[in-house]
Amino acid sequence: MANSKRTLFLKRRLRVRNKLRKVNAGRPRLSVHRSNKNISVQLIDDVRGVTLASASTLEKDLGLVGKNNVEAAAKVGATIAERAKKAGVEEAYFDRGGFLFHGKVKALADAAREGGLKI
Repeated sequence: MANSKRTLFLKRRLRVRNKLRKVNAGRPRLSVHRSNKNISVQLIDDVRGVTLASASTLEKDLGLVGKNNVEAAAKVGATIAERAKKAGVEEAYFDRGGFLFHGKVKALADAAREGGLKI
């Protein structure tokens, strides 16, 4: 029987997260969420269960409210790299969730790498 898109997404998200958890213990997680209208990213310390930094197109000071394109994703990636440095984080592992590493997600990761974050 065919699986729904949502079921496949959830399975892919758990598979990615569990693989990364085994390999990258001790480093914070850079978690991405992409919707139809916005993109957001969080830097999460799973050991303490705390969000260290976050960035989103919903923030008015970025000037990207309601935009969800590659340029907006790149700006959010650069912002999270800057905020991670302020929080004292130099390296993290990239958790793409169930999203494919293509387009907006890739642009965000590349901009974070260019901003000095090792992912």
